[in-house]
Amino acid sequence: MIKIDHVSKQYGDTLAVNDLNFEVSPGVVTGFLGPNGSGKSTTMRIIMGLDQATKGSATINGQRYRDLKAPLREVGALLDAKAVNPNRSARNHLRALAASNNISTKRVDEVLEFTGIASVASKKVGGYSLGMSQRLGIAAALLGDPPVLLFDEPVNGLDPEGIRWIRDFFRSLAKEGRTVFVSSHLMSEMAVSADQIVVIGRGHFITQGSVDDLTRTAQGSVLVRSASPDVLKTALSQATEIETLNDGALNVTGLSAEAIGTIALSAGIALSELTPQRASLEEVFMELTADSLDYGSHSKGDSK
Repeated sequence: MIKIDHVSKQYGDTLAVNDLNFEVSPGVVTGFLGPNGSGKSTTMRIIMGLDQATKGSATINGQRYRDLKAPLREVGALLDAKAVNPNRSARNHLRALAASNNISTKRVDEVLEFTGIASVASKKVGGYSLGMSQRLGIAAALLGDPPVLLFDEPVNGLDPEGIRWIRDFFRSLAKEGRTVFVSSHLMSEMAVSADQIVVIGRGHFITQGSVDDLTRTAQGSVLVRSASPDVLKTALSQATEIETLNDGALNVTGLSAEAIGTIALSAGIALSELTPQRASLEEVFMELTADSLDYGSHSKGDSK
């Protein structure tokens, strides 16, 4: 388990993290979401002892990272795939890490094979693509077979096959009862790979819950089909937004399916389809973090 206990981090006049308080439980994949500059990477660095919290504490199974006797056996992390000596081979990089925590060289070969880079393990990592570097970072995180794992933007540079592989990999780790904490900006990927989501903005905690819980409570739209779409559109004047799709169907926001059905019945308009559309995780995220963007365009009904 990872526990973030009222953590704040100040850099000069900048408050990067402000009283964050949440837990990351074992046995599930927890996604960590927030706009650029929201404090995700800083929080992960504090967990790993690379930055010191100004206030509060971050612990791994009840201990601070710096107090772990064999850290690679307790927690594995991929925070910066390119933070490796470019003149070392992947194998030598992993062997050096293994030696620092009394891990066998046999384990080095196992993680190289598992991550799919055994064939290039003798090459200098300075010549690796971003995707290959990500796989090396994952191999390093797995080296001590730890119960807690953190990954910061792990799918950067991976091709579709690699993204699917890492998604299945996260699931398998969680099924083994491990704590899996993943920061990502890819909403679509988090929607299918994470069980729990923690959302922050401008260093503040915003919400935490399952993908299903977050999208269930958000306002979605309703897909409506009728032989008289223009008449129906006029009747639905109370809607927040009505989008006419290419096939003539209407995508209605701001009215429930029940309300649309009642209005159509009162107007004598027959409906051939009335289907609620649950909001996507991306839509929920944009709504939750609309006030936490440092950069972006804002217009009525749209936050990016």
